[in-house]
Amino acid sequence: MADPQPPQSLQPEHAGLALRRDVTVWGSYMWGYADVGADIYTALGLVVASAQGAANLAFGLAGLVYIMIGLCYTELAAAYPVAGGGHYFTLRGLGDLGGFVAGTALLLDYTIDIALFAVASAGYLNFFTPYLFGMHARAVVLHLGPLKLQWLWLLESSALIALLVWLNIRGIRESSMLNEVLGLIDICTESAIIVLGFVFAFKPELLVHQWRHEFPTLHHFMYGSSLAIISFVGLESISQAAQETRRPATIIPRTSLTLIFTVFIFALAFSTLTLGVMPWRTVPIDDPVAHLAHRIPYAGLVAGPFAAILGATILLISANSGVMSVSRLTFSMSQLRLATRWLDAVHPRYRTPYRAILLFSFIGWLETFLSFLTPSAMDTLGNMYAFGATLGYLLVFVSLIVLRVTDPYTPRPYRMPFNLPIRIGGRRVQFPVLGVIGMLGVGLILFEVILTHKIGRIAGPAWVGISFLYYLWFRRQQKLPVLGSIAHDWEAEQRRVLQEAEEFELLEDYNTALAQRDRLRGINAERHGHGPAPLPPTSSPRSNR
Repeated sequence: MADPQPPQSLQPEHAGLALRRDVTVWGSYMWGYADVGADIYTALGLVVASAQGAANLAFGLAGLVYIMIGLCYTELAAAYPVAGGGHYFTLRGLGDLGGFVAGTALLLDYTIDIALFAVASAGYLNFFTPYLFGMHARAVVLHLGPLKLQWLWLLESSALIALLVWLNIRGIRESSMLNEVLGLIDICTESAIIVLGFVFAFKPELLVHQWRHEFPTLHHFMYGSSLAIISFVGLESISQAAQETRRPATIIPRTSLTLIFTVFIFALAFSTLTLGVMPWRTVPIDDPVAHLAHRIPYAGLVAGPFAAILGATILLISANSGVMSVSRLTFSMSQLRLATRWLDAVHPRYRTPYRAILLFSFIGWLETFLSFLTPSAMDTLGNMYAFGATLGYLLVFVSLIVLRVTDPYTPRPYRMPFNLPIRIGGRRVQFPVLGVIGMLGVGLILFEVILTHKIGRIAGPAWVGISFLYYLWFRRQQKLPVLGSIAHDWEAEQRRVLQEAEEFELLEDYNTALAQRDRLRGINAERHGHGPAPLPPTSSPRSNR
């Protein structure tokens, strides 16, 4: 039975809690780049270790799927410019249970985000340990029976996580300006490494040799290509910031499309350059970009240490985005009554959601500790990260297709290309052909993760299963439908969002489309003898741009 009360996010007392829209075009792009752009620092070593001489092919295939993911997110974030990202899109398309599963996948990614990027940040700082202590931190090992614990690297990672928890509870936040500055420096640095690397260090014959003689087995290639999706994770940050972006219908398509192709080009360039500069077996997992920069003649003496410092900094910011996003996501889920309000409790002094920060940061640290009990902490965390990302993306693609059918009235300032006009239930629908292809591509990567990732195929579904048990308990305790959905007034919500975003033309289009729908319903009712028909519409909504 539907809950008679609207979700709290739609109640009047929450109307004044809208986030301030201060993010500009450049700020939106750099917000995304500071998150997505950092991924290559982590993914490069992991993918090369698995895909070997075909690492650039693995990045290329994963990148094509990523482009379709990006186009999907661009359409949905521009149409529904609210905080929540994939969790909110799935809730709109698939109902409460689907939204919860998508939120669960995101929570898994955010906790792994905290762990993986803290470990990777410490890995780049360890670029300097051989010069300071005469050995690399990964060589400092504690033997626990058959286990080898790299305790110094673990200690460094734990200290970084503790620092982020302390900063976030006190209310210190990563600002858009910091993202813009570091993102710009990172783009310039990565561009310089690529240009100087291809000019002074690239050996085409080495690239060809590795393609011909160091090509991986199918199993290793599937493993590497599924890990390559890590290099492109982070689009969620732009959609999460949609509710704080000025004129999102205009800005989000511009920034998202630019970001998609920037990251795709960098991923292909770095993987190709790496295979043409050094044998794949010599590429380290923990600091591959710094190691690559250090191999460039003339510039390597400066470029290597600088890339290590920059990599450690921007990866720490990505870890911090995981801490921040957890509190934002749990707030959204609790407002929509998918999780307990207990997580929204604020610190009496600092006014921050300290319970969510402490709980999920502790889970992130626990994942860090357990990963160091495996042969490769980075690889283990990458396993889990790939599972959460692909599961979330798959649900978003399904939601896109469903929303095209069930909500054709919401204006879409941007649409994924290659649409097939069809009629469903008497309505003309633009069916997303590319969305179906993207869904199949993400489904294939998820299949690769489950097939080739021993840890991911156990721990990932276990996380979702345990979370679902919590969902059953919570919804029954609150006397809410378990498999059904609470009644949501999405039309009122959409009007409010467009009003707050100052997208008045889109709001007019939306109101006109709804009015035309109501008139047609009245005509159909009158034809069947249910009452007089209203006057026919005198205008039609402007076509979606």
